[in-house]
Amino acid sequence: MLVLRIGIFTDSYLPYTSGVVRSIETFSEGLTSAGHEVYIFAPNYDDCRKEAKVFRFSSIKSPTNRDFCMALPFALDFRATIEKLDLDLIHVHSPFMLGRLGAKYAKKLGVPLVFTFHTLYEQYVHYVPFGGALTKEIAQQISRKFSNRCDRVIVPTKVVGEYLQEIGVTTPISVIPTGIKVARFARGDAGWLERRFGLPGGEKILVFVGRLGQEKNIDFLLESFSRVNREIPDARLVLVGTGPEEKELREKAEEQGIAGQVTFTGLISPKEMAHCYAGSDIFVFPSVTETQGIVIAEAKAAGLPVVAIDAFGASEMVEDGVDGFLTELDQGQFSRKILSLLEDAEKYKKMSVAAKKNAKKLSAEVCVEKLVRCYEQVLANKSAPRKKRRR
Repeated sequence: MLVLRIGIFTDSYLPYTSGVVRSIETFSEGLTSAGHEVYIFAPNYDDCRKEAKVFRFSSIKSPTNRDFCMALPFALDFRATIEKLDLDLIHVHSPFMLGRLGAKYAKKLGVPLVFTFHTLYEQYVHYVPFGGALTKEIAQQISRKFSNRCDRVIVPTKVVGEYLQEIGVTTPISVIPTGIKVARFARGDAGWLERRFGLPGGEKILVFVGRLGQEKNIDFLLESFSRVNREIPDARLVLVGTGPEEKELREKAEEQGIAGQVTFTGLISPKEMAHCYAGSDIFVFPSVTETQGIVIAEAKAAGLPVVAIDAFGASEMVEDGVDGFLTELDQGQFSRKILSLLEDAEKYKKMSVAAKKNAKKLSAEVCVEKLVRCYEQVLANKSAPRKKRRR
């Protein structure tokens, strides 16, 4: 089997947390375990640790998200550094700063350029500094033009591939979800959540995991939970994550009269997330902007049925009526599906078993194998010969 040398260019990486970062981590670990060599080019953060094969660029904090750093894609010795690595291909994870640098050097080095389309950028224009002039149409144009300069575009779900084709992407597209370590999420401590946050025992716990930002639609979730709480007073909503909307969401919970039943946990480490899922009953996901929703797969691996909005990536992560429910963007419908699970023990048990079973389809090992096959196809289609390295 051939050993590949892969350069990954990303505008977000550890210690920042996001679905993109988690995807890069998962695939990098899997590729390395399979014997391939992975080199990561990422922004620098104040508190990041030095890692072998991770190259950091000087960066500045984003004025719209102080946790996020924007890389300055310049370094005096960069060209010499990347030429020494003798890369087989470059894989970029954004069409911006470092993604564009990766694209530039793929052309210079004569190696294939692969792009994973993680984000519906038109739904995130409110985060772009000085982005008043950045419209959804311009965001689509950026996505289309960048995708069409690549040799292959990877998407996590089929519906996202269809979206790219609709906006004019002609580059070949491969559907490769981000996998999860299924066993890790199946072995959580069910009592950890109550102990860690001093929660009363015996509550019905709904959990959301993700950024507390406008695009996640958490206002909708709070209003839906308010309806659930009127029917089941000992129901609790646990919001895992941080973000720019946290203050406003806390105020909204107060206004709704549900603050006592809503717990904001802040960030929870990846090692502890299994415990968080294990201590919950249902995973709730109101976002309508996801290209996949990795957290849905994690929750399913822990045996949690899911209630999610039927939109984009989430629509392919939940098998409606089997391991959860997909609903319209309607608070009444969303809350009724939650109540139906909490009030029907037989239905809940069946969906919990199905969730665990279906999560195995998204194991990290299976997804890494798909990615390697994709790389090999792209390399086979590239006319330039490459050195063969074998284990």
